[in-house]
Amino acid sequence: MEQGVVRKILPASADFREFWKERGPFRYALTSREFPPVLLEPEEWLFASDITALLKELMQWKTRKIKLVQAPFNKKKTDVLKPDMLVPWRINNFPEEWEPALCSSFTPKGYLTDAVLSMARSEKKEDIEEAFFQSLAQDINGMGYCLFQPEPARNRGDHAFVDDYLKEWEEDERL
Repeated sequence: MEQGVVRKILPASADFREFWKERGPFRYALTSREFPPVLLEPEEWLFASDITALLKELMQWKTRKIKLVQAPFNKKKTDVLKPDMLVPWRINNFPEEWEPALCSSFTPKGYLTDAVLSMARSEKKEDIEEAFFQSLAQDINGMGYCLFQPEPARNRGDHAFVDDYLKEWEEDERL
């Protein structure tokens, strides 16, 4: 398990509230909005104070031995047919479960896109990896997940804002 990440099955809103009170609050919380969930168990949540650690745990970065590597092409090679949006980086052992996902950060097989490169400070591996996780965090809700993070506009900049979600969850349970 990625350092600082907590995985927990929370089937009811009361379980979530109790866990949040005892172990939280956390800066980030993530669960699936689809059934069956992808890369999570049913009713499973991930909690962390670091977004990169949380997303690496979701992807099972260590278990699957995932790593960022140079792609076998670069923009200077004009004799290789490839989409212009691809950059010379890819993720080895990319989760097959995400291959059909629509995400501006990657294509099937884990090739990274200009969306990642545009967020990177440089083309160094560390900067590309950091930019990938920033870009992924922006796209993750569109991939069938619910990512809760601090909302500075609500003056709750230190932990994930889950109140609205919990109210809706509790209303659903009453039905």
